[in-house]
Amino acid sequence: MSALAVAMAITALPTEAEAQSRERQERIERDRGERAAARQERRAQRAERQQRTERRAQGERRRDRLKATESTGNNRVDIAQARRERRENVRERRADRRQDRRETQSRNRTYRAERNRTYVDPNRAERRAERIAERRRDARREARQDRRAERRQDARREARQDRRVERRQDARREARQDRRAERRQDGRREAREDRRIRRDAYRDGRRAERRRDRWEDRRIRRDAYRDGYREARRDHRRARYYDGRRWRDYDRWDHRRWRDNRRYDWYRHRYHNRDIFRLGRYYAPYRDYRYRRLNIGVQIGNLFFGSRYWINDPWRYRLPNVYGPYRWVRYYDDVLLVDVYNGEVVDVIYDFFW
Repeated sequence: MSALAVAMAITALPTEAEAQSRERQERIERDRGERAAARQERRAQRAERQQRTERRAQGERRRDRLKATESTGNNRVDIAQARRERRENVRERRADRRQDRRETQSRNRTYRAERNRTYVDPNRAERRAERIAERRRDARREARQDRRAERRQDARREARQDRRVERRQDARREARQDRRAERRQDGRREAREDRRIRRDAYRDGRRAERRRDRWEDRRIRRDAYRDGYREARRDHRRARYYDGRRWRDYDRWDHRRWRDNRRYDWYRHRYHNRDIFRLGRYYAPYRDYRYRRLNIGVQIGNLFFGSRYWINDPWRYRLPNVYGPYRWVRYYDDVLLVDVYNGEVVDVIYDFFW
């Protein structure tokens, strides 16, 4: 019986070993098929992820091109919209990565639940590196976009500030120009008004002066004719004598003889009495008239020897008294002895007044 048992055990061992080897072979083949299916599934998932990444990259490039071509894409609304789109893309990528992790975990759990508990996905590190690189790229892209948006905002802010400063400067410049123009207009208006006032005053004064001079000239002629001329005729008759051949005139004015008399030393008298010879400004009877040096024998107009130019007290200046039609007259700083009948200059002293 023992021999039979041993024989049976010996015959059973190869059968059991064969069954175990056959079962192991089947398990190995099954594991190979599962690994091949898993590899195919991972390749399909990788291809799908790559396609999604390419589609996202194409969409981002398209959006960048649209942003570059659109001039109105630089405002705050477009920037906020771009940020929302980036956040949505990031959420989608995170959801995809979570889905990949779930699939990987479920696949690992399936492998662990199965016989091959020591199975490890050889592409796990590669996928993790891809996810890390993708996150870094996304972070760099978002940082670049944020910096660009900030630079655009800073540039727009600086441009607005520059425009405000330029507008203020232009407003101040225009205000200065307006004030200058107003001052010029006021100055021109005041100058015109002053010229008109002076012109009217001069015209009115000249008219009154002419009327007064004409009236005074008529009075002088009338009085001279009534008094002076008659007296001169009487003096002339008394001063004449007959030398046997013709009548001679004693009273003809001699412009040299009176200067030899020391009583009429007006030069020394002026030296000791300077204030008397300082009469002030001389106003000519004509507006545009200028000083001209007059000599003896020249005839002048009646306005130059009017009563306002007479020297009524010749002795005050140590000048000899005159008679008949003669009058001492001021002419600028000179003194003229004028025959008021015909306007002839009988005698002259230059630079008499100061």
